Amino acid sequence: MAESQTLPQTFVPLTALSDEEQMFQAAAREFAEKEIGPHVAAMDREGVFRRDLIEKFFEHGFMGIEIPEASGGSGGSFFMAALAVEEFSRVDASAGVVIDVQNTLVSNALLRWGNEAQKTAFLPRLARDTVGAYALSEAGSGSDAFALETRAHEDGDQYVLNGRKLWITNAKEAGLFIVFATMKRELGYKGITAFLVERSTEGFAVGKKEDKLGIRASSTCELILDDCRVPKANVLGEVGKGYKVAIETLNEGRIGIGAQMTGVAGGALEHAIRYARERKQFGKSIAEFQAIQFQLARLATEVEAARLMTYNAARLKDAGKPFLKEAAMAKYFCSQVAERVASECVEVFGGYGFTKDYPAEKYLRDAKIGKIYEGTSFMQLQTIAKAILGQP
Repeated sequence: MAESQTLPQTFVPLTALSDEEQMFQAAAREFAEKEIGPHVAAMDREGVFRRDLIEKFFEHGFMGIEIPEASGGSGGSFFMAALAVEEFSRVDASAGVVIDVQNTLVSNALLRWGNEAQKTAFLPRLARDTVGAYALSEAGSGSDAFALETRAHEDGDQYVLNGRKLWITNAKEAGLFIVFATMKRELGYKGITAFLVERSTEGFAVGKKEDKLGIRASSTCELILDDCRVPKANVLGEVGKGYKVAIETLNEGRIGIGAQMTGVAGGALEHAIRYARERKQFGKSIAEFQAIQFQLARLATEVEAARLMTYNAARLKDAGKPFLKEAAMAKYFCSQVAERVASECVEVFGGYGFTKDYPAEKYLRDAKIGKIYEGTSFMQLQTIAKAILGQP
């Protein structure tokens, strides 16, 4: 190509990282391997996430990646948050979801919808020492997210909330919750309002922790609101506009799940490759057999495709361009890839893969949630279909 036709520097590979992003990714990977790695099996077995690890997440800036430096955060990008989620999930999906909810849902919602007083009050805490949780789901409102039974009514300078929330990630550790409740049930989704609820609020309690198949160390709990009084100043966004807070935040959160599932798939594959090189059968490593080589090559291709979809969606979000379809595609595809890759990696390990003495089975258990939370695979397909068909 003639010099005059040389492409400008802005045309770079999708996976090319800036110097700052490379340093951040390397720091996240090293932290995950050295600090999280030694505790993964025990945390999974006991179903408890170590508090000292969460404290280290704060110390190293992984809980406030997008929060401005003036508020005590790292001042990074959404893309950097996705990088951290991927690297943590490569080692432990439970660790990945802890920082995912904190960054892509809670902090993200506050940054976008919070007023200056709310940002001043809560962003420094979220960057320093307060875990956040996002409370939308209920027993009867899963995919039908706005079939909420949790009620809110006005009482002087407060709102009084009553109801139950289920399957709330980070609930056991969280000090701040974004809670969605309906003011007027007859208005449907237009009756939904988002509230910032502190754990110490009278009438608020965290219920039982679920005993889960995967991401066992990550807490998933019930929330109980019994005449829970929340100041009017703690309404996030506008009264009756909670549906916008919920949906638009979840659109961004889907990219985080894409990153988590990419990390799960990548971590499982790395273990399978390592095992294939070490495992001897018929006098040579199983990695020398074409069947294993082709299997690993196919899985590696799928992991790379998942990564590209996630990075593309995250880059679009940071660039301020439309990303709804791409986010849904990333979550849908990456969760499919994670489950398939993790399952086949168990097969590479053979009988050992079916035991808890080896890491393969945990990746498979952790992968399953990707198709379920923050919008099931069917809901992602519905979103994609509407986008490509031009439907509202």
